Amino acid sequence: MAVRYPPRPPRRRSGAGAVAVLGLVGLLVVAVLFGLSRLAVDDELDRRPRGDALAPADVRRDTPVPQPAPLAAGTDLVTWADAVSDRSGVPARALRAYAAAELDQRAATPDCRLSWVTLAGIGRVESDHGRFGRSEIDADGVARPSIVGVPLDGSAGVREIRDTDGGRLDGDAEYDRAVGPMQFLPATWARYGTGDPNQIDEAARAAARYLCDDGRDTASGTGWWDGVLTYNRSAEYARLVWAAADRYTTTSPP
Repeated sequence: MAVRYPPRPPRRRSGAGAVAVLGLVGLLVVAVLFGLSRLAVDDELDRRPRGDALAPADVRRDTPVPQPAPLAAGTDLVTWADAVSDRSGVPARALRAYAAAELDQRAATPDCRLSWVTLAGIGRVESDHGRFGRSEIDADGVARPSIVGVPLDGSAGVREIRDTDGGRLDGDAEYDRAVGPMQFLPATWARYGTGDPNQIDEAARAAARYLCDDGRDTASGTGWWDGVLTYNRSAEYARLVWAAADRYTTTSPP
């Protein structure tokens, strides 16, 4: 927020001339302030997620986890994603990334039983599937412009995490920031990711590895909650992800 200094006291003037000058100054001040407030409002609107409204689900650890039938190996992901996109409103390019990450992770850790709907739920809450602010995911799967979170500087409601990567991923050499459509911190990306966290395929695969770490079974209540809370330690966050995953389960074609 810009600091506005109080105006200097006007020089004393007499008669109608003084009234006219003061009136003109007042109109200019109102016009400037209106312009600044309009810019602030427009910027705030531009930075809001554009997906359907999402309310946290009233669920607990023993609530059955949203889990459609696993994708079959060899599924035509382009055709599948187009069909699901029409029903769910999720961009097809993002759906292809979530589905491919499910297939890869089920091959690597079948006992994790990870579903694309959990990845899509995280993608919805974190960045509206790469559409946060003015960003879009292009044909190559890259969010442009890059999605970079606020500095984790210990201010109100924010943890303090000092820079861990010299600003290589997030452009901040003082504090870390979450990056990309799945919002990875640089240190977490260094452990689970490869390449560019703004690329949705790579980000979804890294999220799958993260969720399935420590031998978790994400199809069980305990494993699902443990994985999502490791991603973001907030019960309200987990309930939002659950609500999104549950919604997408109903849009999955048979």
